[in-house]
Amino acid sequence: MIDHAHDLASVRDATERLLTAVGTLDNASVTHPSRLPRWSRGHVLAHLARNADALVNVLEGRPMYVSGEARDADIERDAPRGLDAQLADLRESATRFQEAGDSPADWARTVELRNGVTDSASRVPFRRWVEVELHHVDLGIGYELEDLPAEFTEREIDFLADRFSGHPDVPPTRLTDGTRAWRTGRETEGAPEVTVTGSPADLLGWLAGRRTGAALTVDGGPLPALPPL
Repeated sequence: MIDHAHDLASVRDATERLLTAVGTLDNASVTHPSRLPRWSRGHVLAHLARNADALVNVLEGRPMYVSGEARDADIERDAPRGLDAQLADLRESATRFQEAGDSPADWARTVELRNGVTDSASRVPFRRWVEVELHHVDLGIGYELEDLPAEFTEREIDFLADRFSGHPDVPPTRLTDGTRAWRTGRETEGAPEVTVTGSPADLLGWLAGRRTGAALTVDGGPLPALPPL
């Protein structure tokens, strides 16, 4: 069972780590490229703020974004701002998200995200936790996949392995860090075709599109090509 209150607390902790780290930057470094293609650090920070507001919309029964075009335009509009404006927006939008999460609600209800995707309301705090942690890494300011909380890493591997389960373009695959194991890819009645072994950080990096998988060991075939998230 998902503990949304625990996840809201985890979002709060992750956001504080992010704000502390971003607070050491300056206006020039906010304009530097992030690790995401075509996005500066300012783009990443703007996206994080607007995502918080979008998830407030989800929790309160409104469309997550007016449109994909509006989402992209808002990020482009906010990306060039200076550090102080970025920090203020991050704090204020994070507070709005926490307040929405703290409001009495039916956490078992189904909510709608982008592109018609639905989920339990109880999973929305974890989705926000994912945004904060992975985009903190994407900023390229000293926070790496190896620095992520162990609980977060395991749960995000669970989530992404489940996301690719049954995908016709991904062969039946077993993932393992030597202690735990996950299954993903096409359904199979027998043993998986491919076994991928690596550290939790490297498994997560590959599944989340943050690493190429070069550090992973693959048996039974080549490293599967994963569809974009």
